[in-house]
Amino acid sequence: MSNKHDHRHGHTHSHGHSHDHGHHHEHPHGHHHLDHDHAHAHAHPHPHAHAHDHSHEHDHSHEHDHDHDHGHDHGHGHGHDHGHGHDHGHGPVHEHPVRLPLLEQGAGLGKVLFFDAFSGVAGDMTIAALVDLGVPLLVIEHAVSALPLEGVFLERSHVHRSGIVATAFDVHVEGRQPERTYASIDAMLAEAPLEPDVAALARRIFRKLAEAESAVHRMPLEEVHFHEVGAVDAIVDIVGAAAALVYLGSDVSGSPLPMGRGFVKARHGILPLPPPAAVECLRGVPTYGVDLDAELVTPTGAAIVATVATRFERWPTFAPERVGWGAGKRELPDRPNLLRVVLGARGGGVSEEPTIGASHVMLEANVDDMTGEMAAHAIEALFAAGALDAWAAPITMKKGRPALTIAALAPAPQADAVGAALLRETTSIGLRKIPVSRTERPRRSVVVETAYGRVRVKISEGPFGPPQVKPEFDDCVAAARAHGVSLREVIAAALAAVESSGKPGT
Repeated sequence: MSNKHDHRHGHTHSHGHSHDHGHHHEHPHGHHHLDHDHAHAHAHPHPHAHAHDHSHEHDHSHEHDHDHDHGHDHGHGHGHDHGHGHDHGHGPVHEHPVRLPLLEQGAGLGKVLFFDAFSGVAGDMTIAALVDLGVPLLVIEHAVSALPLEGVFLERSHVHRSGIVATAFDVHVEGRQPERTYASIDAMLAEAPLEPDVAALARRIFRKLAEAESAVHRMPLEEVHFHEVGAVDAIVDIVGAAAALVYLGSDVSGSPLPMGRGFVKARHGILPLPPPAAVECLRGVPTYGVDLDAELVTPTGAAIVATVATRFERWPTFAPERVGWGAGKRELPDRPNLLRVVLGARGGGVSEEPTIGASHVMLEANVDDMTGEMAAHAIEALFAAGALDAWAAPITMKKGRPALTIAALAPAPQADAVGAALLRETTSIGLRKIPVSRTERPRRSVVVETAYGRVRVKISEGPFGPPQVKPEFDDCVAAARAHGVSLREVIAAALAAVESSGKPGT
């Protein structure tokens, strides 16, 4: 089975994602191209489903039986549902209508999105499955088009696996691509005109991937290199997945992940499977071994799931409402190379309360020798490591010494990473971990038209009294500056628009 991972990731090989899973239009470079000129994304006349080396430049040229379609289903930009032919190794490709109706923004708020990764997970499989679930391809295209990448095209197609019609996503890359460091990629994501929530999530996922590469190669985080096409694959997969997940707004849970074995040829030598960077990304995530010489979980896929999933279980207690299938590119001998994502109501529809148990961890440390600037930097590092919230509170310690408690709330799978950041970025020599469970108001996001332009508004509902309605602060600031009015006027206009539309109660 030839899985060619041209692991173009991490600087030397950042293994594997490239599950060339299955489409075999392998580009000469050994990596599967991601041609996203997002800006034009459509211009791709044909779907060549290239098995893009996802981002990991592993020039693996040896075949792993990965059928993972990691084939980037990059819905890129063109929303062409290229259903044409190109039987890339995975069975007949047929024209199938897009799943309708498409999901609206915020359709997953207050619900669970379950990643059923029985054949593993990769970046392109993730996007493919979310598009198949009903996230509009335009959501992916819009986010990717905001990035300063040239020669990148996205393509969506449909394939049959074991009689199941699944979506495949590919990124095609044309022209020479520069090698990029983590520092330059993070700066790109911070400066691109992405929605704030999308940029923040994409940066968290990319940081996890870069930290894994940094640990494997024992080099400073900022200097980690992502090679050429592999870097583009990873950027597109991560930004596209972040855009789709923010659009849905669901809580994410995942199944334990299957680990294949074997070896893969990378630019700098032979690497063991699972890829070293994938294992680093999966600290705290349950995994199990399978008897397959294949790269089932790529570093990019591992980084996405480990960052967004708040719990892992064989199957959650929930009532399924909608299912999406994302295809990998290769055929696997003992299972269909698919990722299933399931959107459903919490608690099997019986209760709105989350599953009982400690889904989150609160971490805290008392410090009496840090400046305010250092505390602020530590809080930023906690968010970057995956904290949902982080704060500093003034306290008085022994002998009347003024001090701070630096604390963070993190999903259980991210607790170790957040704890490590707390110890790394503060002067404390220890920390407290307090398991907690959380009750959340169901939330959704709407966009309203005001005299100052479009403003996003978050609405939190549930059986907890009147809805909480909050205009997106950054949108209001931008509108106020653009129209030369006060921030209060824009906020009032947004609230009035929500009230007149009747959306808080709908």
